[in-house]
Parts: sequence; C-alpha cells; structure tokens
Amino acid sequence: MNGLPARPLPTLTRHLLAWALGALVLVWATFMAMAYRTGAREADELTDGHLASVSALLLPLTDTGLPRNRDYHPSDGAALKAHDVQSSLSVIWWNADGQLVSRSGEAPVPPFASPEGYATLELGEPQQPWRAFARWDEAHAHRLMVLSSLQERDALAADIAHQVVIPGLLLLPVVALLLGLAIHRGLKPLRQLADAVHALDVQQPQGLRAPAHYDELAATSDAINRLVERYHAALTRERELANEFAHELRTPLASLSLQARNAQDQPPGPAHQAALGRLRADALRAGEVLSHLLALARASRAELDEAVQPLDLDAIARRLVGEYAPAAHAGGRDLGLSSPGPFPLAGHAVLLELALRNLVENALAHTPPGTQVEVELDPAARWLQVSDDGQSHASQAAAPAGPLQPLKLGLGHRVAEKVASLHGGAFQPQIALPGGRRGWRISFPAPDQA
Repeated sequence: MNGLPARPLPTLTRHLLAWALGALVLVWATFMAMAYRTGAREADELTDGHLASVSALLLPLTDTGLPRNRDYHPSDGAALKAHDVQSSLSVIWWNADGQLVSRSGEAPVPPFASPEGYATLELGEPQQPWRAFARWDEAHAHRLMVLSSLQERDALAADIAHQVVIPGLLLLPVVALLLGLAIHRGLKPLRQLADAVHALDVQQPQGLRAPAHYDELAATSDAINRLVERYHAALTRERELANEFAHELRTPLASLSLQARNAQDQPPGPAHQAALGRLRADALRAGEVLSHLLALARASRAELDEAVQPLDLDAIARRLVGEYAPAAHAGGRDLGLSSPGPFPLAGHAVLLELALRNLVENALAHTPPGTQVEVELDPAARWLQVSDDGQSHASQAAAPAGPLQPLKLGLGHRVAEKVASLHGGAFQPQIALPGGRRGWRISFPAPDQA
C-alpha cells in the first residue's frame, strides 16, 4: 500500500538450519572448553609424573658421587632439546648442610628450605612460576629438586587441546553443510505438500490426491481435504439457495413490472386501486425473499462478527408475540405464549429474534384461519418451539395473516437451522405433539456444554 516492496517471509529451512547450527556451535564450544581443561589436567599430571620419574632416576647417582659445582648455562639445555613436547628440566643438588652441590637447567636456584614433594615456586627476577619436586636420598645426605617451567606446561596443555580442537573446527563447516543438506532433504515432503496445496483448484471438488507418507503431514493433508470438502459443500448450498431465490423472485419481479404498467395505464377508479393492490402484494413478496436472503447472510457472518452475550429468551419471545398478535388476530388466528419465566442464555440476541420471527411468520402465513399458534419455552429442557393445530383446520384454505405473505421456500427454516447451529444447538421441524399439533423446535446445549 505504501509503495515499498513486500518483505519476503523467512523460510522454514533457514529457521531450522539456524537453530541446528546454533545448537551445534554451542555443543562444539562446550566440547572445546572441555578439551582445553582436559589438556591442562593431563599436562599437569604428565609434568608431575615426569618430575617424579627423573628424581627417582637421579637419586641413586648420589652413591657414585656427584660433579662438583657443575653449572649448565640455559643455552646448553636448548641445544639438547630435540622433540616438540620435550620439556626443559632443571636439577638442583644440595648436601645435608644446604650447600649447592650441582645445578643444571634454566631454573634459578630455589631456597634450600623449599617444601618437600610437589610445590609451585615463584623464582627469578622477574618472578616466574616453576613446578618443583624435591626429596632426600635414603641416607639423608643429599637433597634433590627437579623443576619444570609452568610456561612449558601451559604450552603443552594448549598443544594437547589444539590437537583435539583443530580437527573439530575443520570438521565444523563440513558438518554444517551436511546438516543443511539433511534438513533440506528432510523438508522435501513438506515442500511437496505446499506445492500440492498451491496447485489446488478451488473450483474443483477434488482435494489433495497424493497420500502423505508421514503422520504429521497426513494430519495436515486430511485437514486441508476436509476444508476443501466443507468449502465445496457450502458453495453448493449457496448455489442451490441462489437458484431458489432466482426462481422465487422471477415471478414477483415480472409481475411487478406488469402490474406497474397496468396501474399506469388504468384511469383512476376501482380497477386502478386493484392494480395498485396487486403491485403492493408482489412488492411485499419480493421484499420477503430479499429479507430472508439478508437474514441468511447475517447468520453466516455472526460467528465471526458478533460476540456472544447473556440474554433472556423469554423477554425476546414476549416482545415478538406482542408484535405479531395484531396481525394474527386480523388473519383469524390466535397467537399465544407459554413460558414459565426467564430463560437465561448466552448467544446472539439479534439472530435468536430473527429465527423466532421466521418461525412465527411461517406459522401464521401457512396455516388456515382459526389456527392456534403458540410460542413455547422450556428453560429446564432448554428449548423453544412454535407449534400450531393447523392440521385440525385443514379443510380451510390457508390465507396469509394480515400483511404476511406465504413463501413456498423453506427459507425461514433455513434461518432457524443456521441460528441453532451457531449456538451449538439443533433445529427440529414438524415435531408431532399431543392433540394433533405440530411443532418447530430449537434445542440449546446445557450451559456447561455451550
């Protein structure tokens, strides 16, 4: 409406792929974090085990004698390093008096009073962390300490984690691609169903012909087919109704044109008045057909356009009986009301009045003079009905009551049936009642079922 191009809707494939990739990345990130922690823990254990192994290997050398004050420079250890994961160890020897006997490696000389066993020491200037393992020989004559730089240990941990994580990162795009292809292939039945729905011809009664091979899509396909069936059933009813209206209107409309021409040609007098009377009767007949058409259209839209409200059906019936009583009396009929009192109901007041009005009009218009027409309500049984004893006066010709014009269509009954359906009830025509009476009843569900 504002001239801007319509924003394309997001696709289900991209939506599922985004969620799947998000979950995959989350799992992958958790996996990498666990891999790094595992690498750090394994590096700690490897370093501590290496320190203990070296100390166990070197302690027996104290019996054969140690080199005096031998001190290797840092470059010496670097020259001997020949493997990526080979750690640079430093070895410190003291005698029982705390004098330095021998030293090798890069580590600064720690204090003689350093803790026994494993310890993390801050040595050098500036201070750096070193992992140390110290112990005495069996004679308690020499003390040995083996040290390893924590920086090398952290590098080893990072290397272990990288060896685990890097292949996973390289595989992530491949997994994402395969996941996208799998989702695209998995949604193929849904796309086929969408194409079949787009290919449906609403003018044809056939629904989706291809059976769905999956339970979820089968339910959707069945729902679409039921919707198509309901649509065509409603369309068929509307066409039949339109044909009946056209047939019923053809005669009064043609008669209207003829009577209008005759009334125009007649000079003032009795013939002119008779022509005007026939014109008026045909106009009323055409108007009644149109009013029923509007009533059916209104009833069809009420479920969407109007809200259900509490009402008293007894009050509606009393008002209508009072409205139609003069016309019934003028036509030689009696119109009465039989109701014990209030009839509370949740529904559409206008439509219920419309349905009751149509039943009363049909009863007055299609029964002979002398008929007793009665509007009956039973709040306990939750129904209302319009009954008459017209069969007992069958020998007399049925004449319309006052201005009411009989209509050969069952349009009033169709309106009542539609209104009853909208209220969750049912319409029952021509119920046999005691005393040879007939009734047209609208039943309503119980309040807890409405």
